[in-house]
Amino acid sequence: MNMETIEVIEVSQLLSQAGSLSVEQLDTLVKSARSSVINREKVRDDLNNLIAQDGSIGSDTNKSLIAAQCFYALCDYNSCLEWLNSAGSGAEQSLLKSKCLHSQKDYEGALANLDQAGQQGHDSFEVAMASVDILRDSGDIEKATEKLNSVASVGEIRAEFHYQLGRLNNANGLYEEAMNEYEKAIELDANHVNALFHMAYCCDLYGDENEAIEFYKQCVDSGVVHVNALLNLAVLFEEAGQYDRAKKCIRRVISAYPNHQRARLFMKDIESSSTMLYDEEQEKRIDRHNQVLEIPISDFELSVRSRNCLKKMNIRTLGDLLRVTESELLAYKNFGETSLQEIKVILTQKGLRLGQMLEDPNSSVRRATVQVESNEEYNTPISELDLTIRARKALQRLNMQTIGDLVKCTEAELLGCKNFGMMSLDEIKKSLNERGLSLRRIED
Repeated sequence: MNMETIEVIEVSQLLSQAGSLSVEQLDTLVKSARSSVINREKVRDDLNNLIAQDGSIGSDTNKSLIAAQCFYALCDYNSCLEWLNSAGSGAEQSLLKSKCLHSQKDYEGALANLDQAGQQGHDSFEVAMASVDILRDSGDIEKATEKLNSVASVGEIRAEFHYQLGRLNNANGLYEEAMNEYEKAIELDANHVNALFHMAYCCDLYGDENEAIEFYKQCVDSGVVHVNALLNLAVLFEEAGQYDRAKKCIRRVISAYPNHQRARLFMKDIESSSTMLYDEEQEKRIDRHNQVLEIPISDFELSVRSRNCLKKMNIRTLGDLLRVTESELLAYKNFGETSLQEIKVILTQKGLRLGQMLEDPNSSVRRATVQVESNEEYNTPISELDLTIRARKALQRLNMQTIGDLVKCTEAELLGCKNFGMMSLDEIKKSLNERGLSLRRIED
């Protein structure tokens, strides 16, 4: 897997040329500036020095356009838009302005400038594909589909067409159809980074981790620091116990973006996982303990009332009883002190007690779904939360199916799961907070 930093382009050479940057030159500049913080600062310093020294740049439309293209490569979209004001008018200027506005989520402005680029002579197929991209990101799947269908006759032999069709299939929940289109795109263009990434992502979700790794690696080798590809690849390496390779991926992200918070948190998680020692005896004790927790309630002699109440509360095993408190049981209709004492006797015989698992900071077993209040959000599948592969897989290992399952866990219970770190926890807390929800606190 190639992790080499791309050699920086000399901005002074670019500004000295007669015309603006070609598509190929801009692509190379983007890859260079976004491959490392050193390259990015070199481009920025070089550009700022030349602007300060050459007062004629602002009155030279070609050089103004090149300056705008350089700021675009630096992801400085506001500066790019400012320089475009003195870069004249034309298809290149309109297209670059559309890209900046799209990056800033000004979808209406991005579409308007894209249409203008088409009227000024930019390739109609490329305009259509960019329009599909913007419309999909804006959430207008219907219009995006209409636009894509309008160029279907010429799009069958274009990789970008199949990539965009794959994204629309994805948006409509047609995952297998999406993968078929990504595959077609890659067959037509083996270096189509976006198709490679989304193909890898789909393979990852379907559990085909070896294929996912290969596609992610191709993304990484493309030249651009594809942050999401590197992070997801690091997750797969970490889960396979290949900690050095996982760290290498994260280092590349940090090299390009030193203040990337998720990458830094992930590095700490990986370092923690790589230094954990395996205790065989402890694992055996945990296995024996878990076997006890899986004993069905039906194996014990209980009164009909107690048995029926527990069944209605979805409490099936001894482990389920360790995840509820006395007050939660007594709050249930028809569940009284007599039933409570019956259950406490059973648990005492096994050296257990009610609520024990809620007090155990290392517990990675989810609480029983005892409904003490009604909330429609609780029935929402976890798949609808905007989570990364790493966080999603951690919840899968905990057998979490709905948001209701998740909010009954504490931070300690989640962190007790193997490979579940602070980065995943922060993601989950943020997603729940956006829905007005939170993880259970110990005192709840």
